[in-house]
Amino acid sequence: MPHAPPIPGLAFRRFRGHADFPGIANVSNAHDAARGRPSVLTVEDLANYYAHLHNSDTATDMLCAEVSGRLVAYSRVMWWDEARETNRIYLTFGLVHPDWRRQGLGGALLAWNETRIREIAAGHDTDRRRVIDGFADHPGGRALLEGHGYQEFGRSVEMVREHLREIPDVPLPNGLEVRPVRPEHLRAIWEADAEAFADHPGDRRQTEDDYQAFLGSPHHEPHLWRIAWDCDQVAGQVRSFVNREENTKLGRRRGYTEYISVRRPWRRRGLARALLADSLRALRDDGMDSAGLGVYVQNPRGALRLYESMGFEPVATTYGYRKEL
Repeated sequence: MPHAPPIPGLAFRRFRGHADFPGIANVSNAHDAARGRPSVLTVEDLANYYAHLHNSDTATDMLCAEVSGRLVAYSRVMWWDEARETNRIYLTFGLVHPDWRRQGLGGALLAWNETRIREIAAGHDTDRRRVIDGFADHPGGRALLEGHGYQEFGRSVEMVREHLREIPDVPLPNGLEVRPVRPEHLRAIWEADAEAFADHPGDRRQTEDDYQAFLGSPHHEPHLWRIAWDCDQVAGQVRSFVNREENTKLGRRRGYTEYISVRRPWRRRGLARALLADSLRALRDDGMDSAGLGVYVQNPRGALRLYESMGFEPVATTYGYRKEL
């Protein structure tokens, strides 16, 4: 680690599997709390996510930093081919515990990530444009990426509806119906969502492993989902969930109206609005009193405006950065 900062007791090492999940969760949760958006990432969340990583080998593509045996930062790289564009995207990701920021750890991990990305890319024979993407949600992270030549290319925002009162009554478009979710529906629901997001900037083609991750999610609550059908076709969906452990630890009752998608033939008919309204009522009936979601600001279908019109307000922003490899 030629860029290692002079921190007493600092050591860099490889990922140790499941044994590192509590430390990773601690860094992530402390990071979110420091930016004023407390959340609870659990060991179960991490276990499901890391079991289905895409083009990222934790034995070679991940690094952990610890001080006197305590994990204080980590980083990882991965890559994929963008479905909508001709980019091959290499992602650099890293988090530093807030107590250890501004001491050079972020720069050391970024330098290691970029070196590893170039090693991976050297073995790739592709005609695609190759770029490195990174994301930052606090001023220090943004300054770090900008100082290494990255330029902002997009933003995502977290949004919250602080109450579940006065939910508008929005009817479904003619010919569509919402049905209870059955096990035999799961494949069609997942495939419809994957198809709908295939033209989303930065997204990749989904694989069977992604389907297994969908099935294994610890927040798999089909009774809260609202799936619109047109005969035997899934037209659109909102797959809400509640992070019960997070609500308990943070003393709140919030649900998430996420995985909102409408397939092309059924767009611009008010389906997303109708499903979102129904989903808010489902969360209210489940005992929740607020709702959250995330959205890409540059979404070409005006999702941000839709969510604002449904009572959601922006509360935090994540900035996407990119540079040529």
